[in-house]
Amino acid sequence: MRKPRVSTWGGVAGAVVVAAILAFVLLPGFVVMIAAFNARAILSFPPESWSWRWFAKALAYDDFRAGFRNGLIVTGWASTIALLVGAAFAFVLDRYAFPLKRTIEGVLLAPLVIPHFTIGLGFLILAAELGATRGFAVVVACHVVLVLPFVLRSVYISLRSLDQRLELAAASLGAPPGRVLTTVTIPLLAPGLVSGWLFAAILSFNEFTASLFVTAQRTQTLPVAMYNYVREYADPSMAALSVMYIVATAIILIIANLFLGLGKVLNVEESR
Repeated sequence: MRKPRVSTWGGVAGAVVVAAILAFVLLPGFVVMIAAFNARAILSFPPESWSWRWFAKALAYDDFRAGFRNGLIVTGWASTIALLVGAAFAFVLDRYAFPLKRTIEGVLLAPLVIPHFTIGLGFLILAAELGATRGFAVVVACHVVLVLPFVLRSVYISLRSLDQRLELAAASLGAPPGRVLTTVTIPLLAPGLVSGWLFAAILSFNEFTASLFVTAQRTQTLPVAMYNYVREYADPSMAALSVMYIVATAIILIIANLFLGLGKVLNVEESR
């Protein structure tokens, strides 16, 4: 039976719209990638001549190197703390019924809808009231709040996909609750735990808006260092650093998807 022409045209129109949206989203990144290889000290597109020198300058710039190191410190602590707290809350919210359950869940997910500059300003005011300096502790605490919803969602979806009969079978064979948790539940949740940590780390490392309020010169992360640089200079070093950002993030996500199956973990693909 021949397909109706209206349906065929509808599919073509949908594909065109999707392609146009993808092109619109990816076009700025494409322009930045091309501009990063400009040999001149002024951003221009398309480049008149090509050079790798801005990549070398970005890698050698002291503030960028310090920001990268600070970013790793903040990201490591923030994503790990968020994983522990988020996994615990996800387990409790999935397995138990108690008063104010939905309220607590809404509070934990609130950073998804609250502007990041509001959260950063709030932590700045709170630190000032407590007499704390803008050290790593304040920055890490701020990042934990920002990335916690993503860890919570990742682990919660993994818990919903977990076959609890496996836990019941282990318990029926005499395993205590702690042993069931460490030998059955956590290994089965490993893809969700790792992907939750990974997304938290990527988001924390790339966070700029809130970090601008809570970091000082000694604790500034790489995005803040990039912002301070662009206020004074307008050469393609920023474009080169952005290209390295994009490539590194893409490689990490591709590798993680190969080993973890992020589509299934995040519930965008059906598990077989």
